[in-house]
Amino acid sequence: MPEKSRVAFLGLGHMGGPMALNLVRAGYRVAGFDVVPEALQAARAQGIPVAGSALEAVDGADVVLTMFPSGGHVLDAYLGGPDGPGLLAAAAAGTIFLDCSTINVDEAREAARLAIEAGHRSVDAPVSGGVVGAEAGTLTFQAGGDVADFQAVLPLLEVMGKRVVHCGGHGAGQAAKICNNLILGVSMIAVSEAFVLGEELGLTHQALFDVASAASGQCWALTTNCPVPGPVPASPANRDYQPGFAAALMAKDLNLAVNALDSTGVAGQMGPLAARIYDRFAAEGGAGRDFSAIITDIRDSSQVHGQHDGGDPAGERAGTQLPDRRRTTTAHDDGSPE
Repeated sequence: MPEKSRVAFLGLGHMGGPMALNLVRAGYRVAGFDVVPEALQAARAQGIPVAGSALEAVDGADVVLTMFPSGGHVLDAYLGGPDGPGLLAAAAAGTIFLDCSTINVDEAREAARLAIEAGHRSVDAPVSGGVVGAEAGTLTFQAGGDVADFQAVLPLLEVMGKRVVHCGGHGAGQAAKICNNLILGVSMIAVSEAFVLGEELGLTHQALFDVASAASGQCWALTTNCPVPGPVPASPANRDYQPGFAAALMAKDLNLAVNALDSTGVAGQMGPLAARIYDRFAAEGGAGRDFSAIITDIRDSSQVHGQHDGGDPAGERAGTQLPDRRRTTTAHDDGSPE
């Protein structure tokens, strides 16, 4: 892809807006669009050129970058419908379709198939790093697609991120992100339960952190995004759990992992359980809090149920019954940490 290519950037929300702005600052010819008028207005105020429609933005673009909430949005935009043609029909032959949304692996592979059949090229590259990473240009991209196509978009990705990993063929970027966030969601619940248990056993937060962070319990959820204030000053716990990575997005990503478990036949148990916990937490007021705020739910539920004598079965605590597996991708795609 030649330097200073024209990029149609579709999806100018909390993540997409800063990402598009970094491309503008790097000299790329960006034409942005979002169906939300407030997002368009904010992008225009920041100096991002905006088009009158998605199809207008795509006209003449070398790369069509999408940052949408779900796979359904991506596929609908690609194909169009009764209201008009889709992005695939509007783009010039050989356009690279770069999807940075976080969606189901099967949907990513279907999007790639549709793009290629329409005479285009395709790369899936979901992001990690949250809004802070988007603004700073320090995101991590997990990319899937043919090597030549990945190399073509690599300079563009390097403007928006500090780490770009080619994970394999079409859908591999989504697979890598989903697997990573499965680990992250489960580990945050485990770390949070350990801190609440430590409180009841008379341990200070610092004492437990000093032991676990240098022992076999060490993990990102503990040492970078510690769910209690104090041991890691930069963690959201020190800012009343302002995200960060919102619990609603963790719920979304865990449900994507559940979908993948179902479609592959992998007998996962912790992933569906974690999805159920975050689904309920988000639905009961925690959606906009950092996902590490799950510790407050564990602590509050323990108090409500009198969990100081160990009397209740573990499966009845904090809504941790094994979940029914279900498919959902409802949260807004604001990115995730790494």
